[in-house]
Amino acid sequence: MKIIVLAGGTSPERNVSLYSGIEITNALRKKGHEVMLLDLWKGSKSKDFPATYNTNFENKKWNLQEIPNFNKKEEMDDSIIELCKTADVVFLSLHGSIGENGKLQSILEMNQINFTGTGSVGSMLAMDKSLAKRVMSSYGIKTPKELEINNLKEQTIPFPCVIKPCSCGSSVGVSFVENEQELVQAINKAKEFEDQLMIEEKIEGREFSIGILNKKTLPIIEIIPEQGFYDYENKYNGTTKEICPAKIEESLAKQIEEVALKVHQALRLGDYSRIDVIVDKNKNIYCLEANTLPGMTPMSLFPQEAKAKGISFEDLCEIIALKKEIEIS
Repeated sequence: MKIIVLAGGTSPERNVSLYSGIEITNALRKKGHEVMLLDLWKGSKSKDFPATYNTNFENKKWNLQEIPNFNKKEEMDDSIIELCKTADVVFLSLHGSIGENGKLQSILEMNQINFTGTGSVGSMLAMDKSLAKRVMSSYGIKTPKELEINNLKEQTIPFPCVIKPCSCGSSVGVSFVENEQELVQAINKAKEFEDQLMIEEKIEGREFSIGILNKKTLPIIEIIPEQGFYDYENKYNGTTKEICPAKIEESLAKQIEEVALKVHQALRLGDYSRIDVIVDKNKNIYCLEANTLPGMTPMSLFPQEAKAKGISFEDLCEIIALKKEIEIS
């Protein structure tokens, strides 16, 4: 098959997206497919699958610690849509911004281009954390309480709390806040990435993530940062302990699976997703967020969960690209 892997873009998660895109491209080539890796922002002068895209990307090094600051109004190069029309399927390896908020999905749908992941409606619902929270609550799914903020000077903030941009991934711009001084710093930090912010109550507990592939749950993974919380740095510096399958009792695992599937359905998610939850000391399960395009780097959670179920990275990429049926017991 001819497959375009669409990565990069201008979001703060550009580098992670490119890293995922390189891994996906190489995996699909190993499966015998003709694959073009495209940067959503840069595009290409070519209008077909040129030989130049047969480059081996395995030795390409990307600085995952650097969050690039793009002062560009253009989120997508003009060549992208015409190039995507030449492919049998477009594998979305994008994170944040236009790549996950439903905008790109809507454009692809209007042009009748086959693509991986969730459609425009589900992408929009999941990416807006405040909106996703309202949808989940209407289905009886617990989420951390959100504080509506109109004027900080006139409202009392319950500490500790969590400040986050409303539509960023990879924990970009997220801060845990213990007092008023930290609150101002956290708000300023989050506003570097987005004007619309969320303030949530802080839930203490164990953090888990669970992938869903073709409406079936993958093994649960527990996330234990060496220090602090599971922020951008701890996601990609290799110090966080990730246990898969998670060492939890069967009854709790079943409950987490049920919540994850309920979230997946409520938000109208597609062929695959990753649901992040936290479980407090009373075994209450709170959904933190839903990821419509989980990371696909060697350190990413979703591929680790698939591997624990005996699905290789190459097979996982092909299952997603070809929408292949799988057996998960």
